[in-house]
Amino acid sequence: MFTRLRPKLSPVLVKLIPGFGGFLAILLCSLLGDLAHTSLLMAPFGASCVIAFALPQSPLAQPRSLIGGHVLSTLVGLCALHAFGVHAWSLALAVGTAITLMQLTRTLHPPAGADPLLVMLTGAGWSFLLTPVLLGAALIVLVALGYHRATRTAYPTTWW
Repeated sequence: MFTRLRPKLSPVLVKLIPGFGGFLAILLCSLLGDLAHTSLLMAPFGASCVIAFALPQSPLAQPRSLIGGHVLSTLVGLCALHAFGVHAWSLALAVGTAITLMQLTRTLHPPAGADPLLVMLTGAGWSFLLTPVLLGAALIVLVALGYHRATRTAYPTTWW
């Protein structure tokens, strides 16, 4: 039988390729959001792209962590905002709670630690949980799946 030959990529090219993955993910989130007349972007997604495209083997890059971490942390921020308002202590409580819950649910994703602050400081509404958070995070994972298939990188290493 013939084996498929895989060309070896140069170390410089290997370091440039993840940037292209992040470019694609953010571009698609932006363009699809424009088409749907909604936002599929938020600042923490830039950091999520670093992890998903440059560190695809990391537990922090797996779909469960990327999507679950953002959804859970945003939910914590929304609950804190509506229950306590915005104060130094409620901001701190929301971030601390989000970290704890991400650890307990095995959905730890560092960029999601910013989500409660984003929610509370902007006064985001409950719809923020769906767009941009859930749909945007899912789109990043879908782009990462396609990207890593094209670059022959194992991703995800685990779904659950």
